[in-house]
Amino acid sequence: MKIISLGWGTQSFTLAAMVALGELEAVDFAVHADTRHESSLTYDFAARWTEWLSSHGVKVVTVRAANTDIINPYGGVLIPAFTAGKDGKNGQIRRQCTYDWKIRPMRAWISAELERRGLRKKPGTVEQWIGISLDEFQRMKQADVKYIVNRFPLIEMRMTRADCVDWLKKHGLEIPPRSACVFCPFKSSADWRQTRAIGQDWRAAVEVDEHIRTSRPPNALYIHPSRKPLADVDFRTAEEKGQISLWDSECEGVCGV
Repeated sequence: MKIISLGWGTQSFTLAAMVALGELEAVDFAVHADTRHESSLTYDFAARWTEWLSSHGVKVVTVRAANTDIINPYGGVLIPAFTAGKDGKNGQIRRQCTYDWKIRPMRAWISAELERRGLRKKPGTVEQWIGISLDEFQRMKQADVKYIVNRFPLIEMRMTRADCVDWLKKHGLEIPPRSACVFCPFKSSADWRQTRAIGQDWRAAVEVDEHIRTSRPPNALYIHPSRKPLADVDFRTAEEKGQISLWDSECEGVCGV
């Protein structure tokens, strides 16, 4: 069985579109693990393009974890929030959200589909395409189960994220918004400015930031690395602050595939 891990970001959508237009071989499914916390822009984009993919032979399946609460039933915070200790020691908690909200429900769906097809879990039963581009090759890794083999077609084609954007433009396709949970701690300032411009996304992010603050005493938790309440962070550009910007690029985060 061959699937695309579809995050509805630029790279994974490019893979799906390449299959749809016959530039890559067919896959059985494009599987999207919905965290329930994506930007409204991403959900709008998915609503516009799911039917297009389906009409071009790419069947989109959406899976969800039964529970995508930020704090699990045992009191654990699942997102990699920043800690501010009373002893002056700062840190960052371990990220559990990707496994619980994306990997686990995808594995459950894959297992059920293999059983429906009468296929056994043996090495290489599933080929999973991951939309990692050449400029982020350091994120490449194989699955921790033998029956799934991860493949990275964009790496094979030596394509960067910019190349994906160019390919989409060349074929008259829409460029997806960056895919990430509205409260993702790995967002750049540019990403946060975009989130702040969308009222419902910004309110959701601020609510999560306030919700986790005292959930792990004695250390306070914050979404932003400044360890300030999100609502108080100054996201103005250097130019808006009257400063000269020496760097134009910012960290792109780790979840936008």
